Amino acid sequence: MSATHTPPAAADNFAADHPPFDLDVCIVGTGRVGLPLGLSFLEAGVAVTGVDVDAALREAVNTGRMPFHEPGYEALIASRRFVVHADPAVVARARAIVITVGTPLHNHIETDLRQIQRVLESVAPHLRRGHLVCLRSTVAPGTTHFVERWLHRHTDFKVGRDLLLAFCPERIAEGKAYEEIRSLPQIVGAEDAESQEAAAVLFGRLAPEIMRTNFVSAELVKLFNNIARYVHFALANQFALIADTHGANIHEIRHMANHHYPRNHIAAPGLTAGTCLRKDFGMINEWSPYPDLLLSAWKMNEYIPAFLVQHLRQRTPLQDRRVAMLGYSFKADTDDVRDSLAPKLYRYLERETPLEIRVSDGNLADPTPAESGTAPLRNWPLDEALAEVDCVFVATNHREYGPALQRLALTRPHAWVADIWNVGGIDQIFYQAGALLR
Repeated sequence: MSATHTPPAAADNFAADHPPFDLDVCIVGTGRVGLPLGLSFLEAGVAVTGVDVDAALREAVNTGRMPFHEPGYEALIASRRFVVHADPAVVARARAIVITVGTPLHNHIETDLRQIQRVLESVAPHLRRGHLVCLRSTVAPGTTHFVERWLHRHTDFKVGRDLLLAFCPERIAEGKAYEEIRSLPQIVGAEDAESQEAAAVLFGRLAPEIMRTNFVSAELVKLFNNIARYVHFALANQFALIADTHGANIHEIRHMANHHYPRNHIAAPGLTAGTCLRKDFGMINEWSPYPDLLLSAWKMNEYIPAFLVQHLRQRTPLQDRRVAMLGYSFKADTDDVRDSLAPKLYRYLERETPLEIRVSDGNLADPTPAESGTAPLRNWPLDEALAEVDCVFVATNHREYGPALQRLALTRPHAWVADIWNVGGIDQIFYQAGALLR
């Protein structure tokens, strides 16, 4: 779509009826994507504010506390200069609106656009001519075109004439937002030159390089980045399963296969999940009826909790035993439990009817929030979880677990450990704790 301009008379009338923008950016959705972005803009001298429906999150941010773990922002959040509002009317004050809300899948392979639709409905009455609207959350191909059609249907504005619209994907890793918002190139997808330029100028305040493209290519960049990692880890997990089935050690094999070999790198196995990886294959597969590599990768990664339980059970009984499960978040040293595979591992352990399952995750509160419809779980202190334990499953590779397993080796050397993350550092998935002392 080529850019057109509002006639001068119309622009003059608009300016007379509306005060000039007094903010540069309003972030709509100040969670794990939006809040680091807003704070990074603030540090860069951008006049920025936020909107969020979560009262607890607003209270935390507005009183100077990070509502989740994301290092590097402590001083910025403590300054209380980034304010999060409940009323979406504040978007009328900002020249750019950046939407960073969740885009999950429905129970079936189908993208859930309800959060984006709710945002559009809430901000539509406050849109003004000249607004730049940027989508930033991971979305399925065609979502930004859907937003364009929605705006044309439900407002009097046209993209490229009255409003500017772009898709500017985030590609940060959780826990590394402070560094990566400033170090990663920014993709800017737009269908008209004015939208593309406005978004490039905005994100140029942060990113070292701007790469310009159209809506769907920008959407696919983010999906392809995540899906490539997901498939890569699925292959690593399948190699681990094959090796253990044949009585071989995947870590020894990996070391030899990767050592001074220039053409590929085999990743380490692990529980591969989280909102950034597990759902994105569905955003592609929604539009394909055929079995493919992506669905196979999903099946492989989803099987790993069952693999750990089944293959440890081949070595030692789990029934009537005390079992510790270390970690409940989906990723090392974070407090994010969204789409974690740890709850699935817990359910498979329950089927073995152990005497007790002790969940311990120092990054989470006690009790640990369980999945919808289930009671919260007690979050045991780490050393209490390991006391007199018979079996240990390392569900997340938090840095504290290596030393904890060393302590376990001294007190319970015959306890069995399922350590797919290799936090024990002895290059074995299944071992008795005493092996850590050799």
